Amino acid sequence: MEFIDTHTHSSDKSYEGEEEIVIARALAAGVSHMLEADVDSSEREAMFSLCRKHRDCLHPMLGLYPGSVDRNWREELSEVEKHDRTGVVAIGEIGLDYHFSIEFKEEQKEAFLAQLELASSWDLPVNIHLRDATEDFFSIIASTANLHLRGNLHAFSGSAETFKRLSRYGDWYVGIGGVLTFKNAGIAEEIKNIPLDRILLETDAPYLAPTPHRGERNESSLIPVIAEKLAGLKGVSLEEVAEATTKNAKQLFAI
Repeated sequence: MEFIDTHTHSSDKSYEGEEEIVIARALAAGVSHMLEADVDSSEREAMFSLCRKHRDCLHPMLGLYPGSVDRNWREELSEVEKHDRTGVVAIGEIGLDYHFSIEFKEEQKEAFLAQLELASSWDLPVNIHLRDATEDFFSIIASTANLHLRGNLHAFSGSAETFKRLSRYGDWYVGIGGVLTFKNAGIAEEIKNIPLDRILLETDAPYLAPTPHRGERNESSLIPVIAEKLAGLKGVSLEEVAEATTKNAKQLFAI
């Protein structure tokens, strides 16, 4: 079976000195590709360096994470725009996050819109981080219908109705990770009403490790644990989940 981790951070400092072991474990678990989410200029070069070393299985994104947006976001975005685009599979992770602070709420919206426009001009999908900002997100997405966007909501934990609403605006998928395995997770019920051909697997490693590893450092090698839970909820085989989600990822990210 082949799996793809559509959102991870393999160059995170928590893996320092163990990057090769972590990647090898993922490959041994059947995870053939790992898509590396960009955050900002402070972490970008480490991520791209690791991707260059593992071109066959690690694929970089480019983008400015909403939590990194401040008054200087235009300077940060200029770094994105002039960066080497070789092998880039998406603009991400980008989006809106009002969970911890709304100090730079307007700047987040401006940066998000600018990066959606960038994705359209570069003909790349978007990998979106969304937290506690649903209505502002939909307002921006509705205003960009002319951009013919495609992409996914990463770490999706919303409702099937929210996904249905999003689907009106383009070619969209949801990224499903370790939260699916958590006790009383709402997404475990909602995912039953989202078609398998619209679902991607992800870890967001080193965060959100699936049960029974919750609280531990997450790794791409744990993708099969998430896939197995999804298969059970969908009433299909693990092989079917692997085949469908891998096909979806290859189609959206052109890998």
